Amino acid sequence: MDQLAYVADQLKLLGDRTRLTMLSLLQEREWCVCEFVEIFDISQPGISQHLRKLKSQGIVKEARRGQWVYYSLNVEDKPHIQAVLQCMPDEKQILKLLNKEEPTAACGPDSNSCSC
Repeated sequence: MDQLAYVADQLKLLGDRTRLTMLSLLQEREWCVCEFVEIFDISQPGISQHLRKLKSQGIVKEARRGQWVYYSLNVEDKPHIQAVLQCMPDEKQILKLLNKEEPTAACGPDSNSCSC
């Protein structure tokens, strides 16, 4: 039963449209919190809350680079999540559905515009 509870808890997280969209975007590259803020029009604390939930289940991992934190998928050992993500649209399709362009947030050591 532990395996059932484990998978059920992870799939519950994917029941949220924002988190599912985030994971779909993370299939192609890593993303910074500030880029998700721009795409989803959600506050930085709101985005961080979604990512915290995904990280707590081991679905995403973070890499800190200076003051910036980048998130990437961590689903190599989660075939149930891989199966769901295979059905999701790619980055261009998602951005089009959200009526968004590629984020302009410039995260990195030479940028002062992002405070992730």
